Amino acid sequence: MSLSIFRHAPARAWPVAAAALMALLASGTALAQDAAVAEVAELVESAAPAFDSGNVAWMLTSTLLVLLMVVPGLALFYGGMVRAKNVLSVLMQVLVVFSVVILVWIAYGYSAAFTEGNAFFGSFTEKAFLRGITADTDADGLPEFLFIVFQSTFAGITTALVVGSFAERIKFTAVLLFSAIWVTFAYLPMVHMVWSGDDGFLAHRGVLDFAGGTVVHINAGIAGLVGAYILGKRLGFGKEALKPHSVPFTFIGAALLWVGWFGFNAGSAVAADQIASLAMLNTMVATAAGVVAWSLVEAIAKGRPSALGAASGAIAGLVGITPAAGTVGPIGALVIGLAAGALCVWGVNGLKRLLKVDDTADVFGVHAVGGIVGAILTGVFSAESLGGTEADLAIGAQVWAQTFSVLFTIVWCALVTAAAMLLVKAVVGLRVSEEDERQGLDIVSHGERAYES
Repeated sequence: MSLSIFRHAPARAWPVAAAALMALLASGTALAQDAAVAEVAELVESAAPAFDSGNVAWMLTSTLLVLLMVVPGLALFYGGMVRAKNVLSVLMQVLVVFSVVILVWIAYGYSAAFTEGNAFFGSFTEKAFLRGITADTDADGLPEFLFIVFQSTFAGITTALVVGSFAERIKFTAVLLFSAIWVTFAYLPMVHMVWSGDDGFLAHRGVLDFAGGTVVHINAGIAGLVGAYILGKRLGFGKEALKPHSVPFTFIGAALLWVGWFGFNAGSAVAADQIASLAMLNTMVATAAGVVAWSLVEAIAKGRPSALGAASGAIAGLVGITPAAGTVGPIGALVIGLAAGALCVWGVNGLKRLLKVDDTADVFGVHAVGGIVGAILTGVFSAESLGGTEADLAIGAQVWAQTFSVLFTIVWCALVTAAAMLLVKAVVGLRVSEEDERQGLDIVSHGERAYES
């Protein structure tokens, strides 16, 4: 019997062929048995990797969910926060920045993030333009193409998060050039340091970051803060009301972000398994807690809760649980969501006034503050004694590792962002003119109006 039947038969026929092989081995001579075993070994060695269809299906779905977070989720969330004359500019910035980053990711980003190199960067050339990767190449038990596209959405949304701080006064060319530089020198090294293996600068120190507290949220939030400082305040900031033009836009965007975030967090398990289930439950619990906490604090401080606040509370809870989603228990997720929701109210009000910064969409107040809260509390609630599932260090040591990762991320990202903004300013300039800012970026940058009436 030729074992080539395994190669050509459909997978459902393999048990029958295997039974026939077992019968041959049981009844044949020792010589025949040796030959059969040798052929099996050769066949196994030459066969393409067998991927779990359930895991593949879940990761395909997770990738689409993260895409949903960006367009339309993030675009609507930010678009509703600006004035009507600038809404199209924000939608365009989110969409085109995301698209530019996807191309950077394919060109050299994936290679720099996930190949071997030093403690900070991988190789920019080893897998540039996906060299050497085929449909059968394995990455963490997935087809590598699937792992690449899933991670590309993380790179895209992280960079798109930053543009909320710059809204209503930055040149379109400036935000695109900044994004290409920033993703290269801020995002890619953070991925390599945290997620590429134990040799990464932060991973080597035992840092826990399940889905991107440092890599995504603190990184983007600090970039927004530094970028907003360098760019300067909008005309009229602090002197006139610069109100959101459409709270329903922002509310719908937040709802889409919540749905998409299940792909972000549960998808980071890279399998359809018990860790993905835990991450999904934790994401649900922490987000609900963030909504309730923000609404309660607002009701106490201002006399009534707002729809914009509740939507922001959902994002705060999502941000807070991101680094902890697969390593803490549901009660830990509840505490993290409550803490992130309550503290981010202060982040977008008291802290923002203290810093005297014009962060248009409160990227720093929600993503940096929420990310810091979540990253540090991950060190507490990942302990098995508190319902967690993964902590190689004692609580005190793990909290220090988390705190160190927060401080390092702040410094690294602040320096890269400042350098990138100053370089862009020297090359193409950062701000539109005062006249263009008064007219609105929709007309100035894109020749369109969102509303004609």
